[in-house]
Amino acid sequence: MAEKNIKGTPTDLTGNAVEEISSNLRRLLADVFTLYVKTKNFHWHMSGRHFRDYHLLLDEQSTQIFAMTDDIAERARKIGGTTIRSISDIARNQRLKDNNKEGVSPQEMIGELCDDNQQLTRALRATHEVCDRHNDVATSCLIENWIDEHELPTRCSSEISGDP
Repeated sequence: MAEKNIKGTPTDLTGNAVEEISSNLRRLLADVFTLYVKTKNFHWHMSGRHFRDYHLLLDEQSTQIFAMTDDIAERARKIGGTTIRSISDIARNQRLKDNNKEGVSPQEMIGELCDDNQQLTRALRATHEVCDRHNDVATSCLIENWIDEHELPTRCSSEISGDP
């Protein structure tokens, strides 16, 4: 029978496991929100001869990124952890950098998104390792799916930016 963790949620994970996993999920969620806003920012401010293609690509990517948010937050709650509560909470937990510059070229936008997508994939893999260490198979499985889904936007950005 599952015991209840310190928040009263039935789970077979230890209190330390819940705290470490949910802490990692909070940082992931903050990064996903940051990447979402940056992708929309670049979508809104795109210009140049590839405007239509990039504009549509970034809109599609932002939709895929945003789709991850609820699953990440819900997973943290299912195991008895806490999640993001506000914009300032996102700012405290995010590892990806904001971009508030004006006049960013399309190549700079795509290159920065490529770097951020790769950084997010590394963070997903690191969180997967934490989940594996605590035998949280369900969260590990979700992360594997997010990595798989996230590799296409990373590849698209990389191909466009010319990065290997």
